Amino acid sequence: MRNIRFFFQLPVPFLRKRTALKAFLMNRSKKFGRPINTLNIIFCTDAFLLSMNRDYLNHNEYTDIITFDLSDSPSGPLTAEIYISVDRIRENARKLQVPVTQELHRVVFHGVLHLLGYKDKKKADQALMRSKEDELLSAYFR
Repeated sequence: MRNIRFFFQLPVPFLRKRTALKAFLMNRSKKFGRPINTLNIIFCTDAFLLSMNRDYLNHNEYTDIITFDLSDSPSGPLTAEIYISVDRIRENARKLQVPVTQELHRVVFHGVLHLLGYKDKKKADQALMRSKEDELLSAYFR
């Protein structure tokens, strides 16, 4: 059964239209050639995500997102978890002077793009990732 589920360590009042977001993500991942089987999106605190970053990635720094691809095959249907720091979303939105809702969706799309094979370590990859995020934001919010 194909499914996207949201889990909340704390309230996320700026995540509205969850059903529409699920449908959009299902549709887009399918168009990218890797349909979603199961995707859990967990909204958590900075402290929780920092602990995960230390424990699983050996990074001692705050981050807005950590993505785990749990799929059986790198080209098969997606089974994954995305952890998102609500604290980082709020802080990044303030710094970038964008609405919190927009930043939240950008980060969700960023995580899904990682699962679809997009990278962001090199400058050229970052530019492509940002372009794809912008495309998804435009398509979703039109």
